[in-house]
Amino acid sequence: MLFSANTGLRPDEARRLQFRDVTIVEDEASGQTILEIEVRGKRGVGYCKSISGAVRPFERLKARLHPPRANETRADARTDGNGPNTIKNGSEEWCLPQQTDLIFPKWQRELFTAILNEENLRFDREGRPRTAYSLRHTYICFRLMEGADIYQIAKNCRTSVEMIENYYAAHIKTNLDAAAINIMRPKLKKIIKDQVRPQTRAQNRPRPSPPETDV
Repeated sequence: MLFSANTGLRPDEARRLQFRDVTIVEDEASGQTILEIEVRGKRGVGYCKSISGAVRPFERLKARLHPPRANETRADARTDGNGPNTIKNGSEEWCLPQQTDLIFPKWQRELFTAILNEENLRFDREGRPRTAYSLRHTYICFRLMEGADIYQIAKNCRTSVEMIENYYAAHIKTNLDAAAINIMRPKLKKIIKDQVRPQTRAQNRPRPSPPETDV
């Protein structure tokens, strides 16, 4: 949930992610540690930059041990490219995930629904049930309310500005700059008056009398 709400990925995009598709980087523009994600979805390959809140959940997923897969030999399960990473669990050796493993091999639909029910969040204010896609909505709404540029949000979420405007219009009001919207062109009379006023002051300024001389 934390990973999806801090990346804005579609559920199908998240389910296709492998560990090799995600890189932890230091963003030069913001100075924050974020995730750079190579996204594979219904529109082909795209790219996403998370916010910093997605880093810690990803690190926990990457450090989580799992039993060897059915098609995985004991030798394959023993390393992830950085040396031994196993632990005995009965007769099995659990290991760290491989780079080609899915980050989310199984979506815990029942657990997600149970959490929503426990927090009284199962339905929105219109009575529609919340789903995994709601986490993407949460990401976009939070970005809009923080004042992020709508065009950059659309690019990062691999969608269009029009789609965001249609579905998230209720939150765009916090992104509007009243000073920029209510700007008015100066009236012509005022411009002429402001231009003439300095000239008039110069003309009306008393001229100094010539100095007196002895004849």
